[in-house]
Amino acid sequence: MFDKFFESLYNKVFVNVIVDRLKTTVYIEVCNKRNVVESAEEVFKTTFYNAEMKAFISQYTAETPFNYITFLDTSVDQGAVPTCVKNKTPLYRDLSASITKCYDDKWTFYSSQEELYALERKYDKLGIDFIFSPFTILASFFKDKTSKALAMYILVQDGFISLSIFNESELLYAEHLDLKSSIENEEMLIYDDIDEDLDLDLGEDGIELDDISAIEEIDSFEDFGDIEDLDSIEDAEDFLESTDVEEKLHENLEEEELPLHEEEGFNEDYQRFLLIQSSINEYYKDLKYDSEFIQNVYIADGVGVSQDLKRYLEEEMFLDVYVRQIDLASSVGDLARVELGYEV
Repeated sequence: MFDKFFESLYNKVFVNVIVDRLKTTVYIEVCNKRNVVESAEEVFKTTFYNAEMKAFISQYTAETPFNYITFLDTSVDQGAVPTCVKNKTPLYRDLSASITKCYDDKWTFYSSQEELYALERKYDKLGIDFIFSPFTILASFFKDKTSKALAMYILVQDGFISLSIFNESELLYAEHLDLKSSIENEEMLIYDDIDEDLDLDLGEDGIELDDISAIEEIDSFEDFGDIEDLDSIEDAEDFLESTDVEEKLHENLEEEELPLHEEEGFNEDYQRFLLIQSSINEYYKDLKYDSEFIQNVYIADGVGVSQDLKRYLEEEMFLDVYVRQIDLASSVGDLARVELGYEV
């Protein structure tokens, strides 16, 4: 009784943290018994907890002992499976190294135990009370839709896509996709193709056969001319620093007039489309999923994607696409308040 009375004397402060690739957004809500009475947001150009972030948060947490720190899960190895029965989850995914939680007694979301512990260590000076899965964000944000007919739901974050398929509140399929990994893999494939083209002009040992006689004619370093002709080592370093090899490679690729999609290969919206397309194909082909034809796609846009993503999905996959803007920090705050009994 006394604890409840003591708690009623103070406001509650929710500190909601969204860590992106290069920045961190901190959104703070101050709540009385029933409502949010004050809010503030600051974006920091760091992914680590620093003095500037601490000073901003302390303005609101110093006046009350009831503070709750909430994060959106940024683990690469996370997702959801369409069952809460423990002996059935291995049919979809090996979750032995994951932390799992059942959602509404219908489906399970999971995240890498190692990555969650790493997040806790990284922000140990701030502390963490709640870590929410992107899939719970999706389920909450589209709760007016997921209970209806079959549709795909996508959460677009900075560097990630969380994709799920629901039919009358039943999860059929889910996947968490890493955009950075996809781009790096594509770049490596392109560079491999370039290397293969270069190798065609080389002998078995990697030396142009026509140049062997020229190499034999070089008797000493004098044949290279006066070394002093290079003004200095610093000039050489400046030259190397000013030469962007990757940029030159990309320019060469453009000169070859690649097909439309290859030219757009480094466009993030096109990369998102490729990941979504691949996931849909897996959903249709993998026998462990109850595959049904998808017509409608709902996108929760947390980064401000262009119209290109919608266009790719509509024109190349003949889907009906609907886009809603989502404030991720505010949505995470909503879930935190629900956890403590607030109505949202």
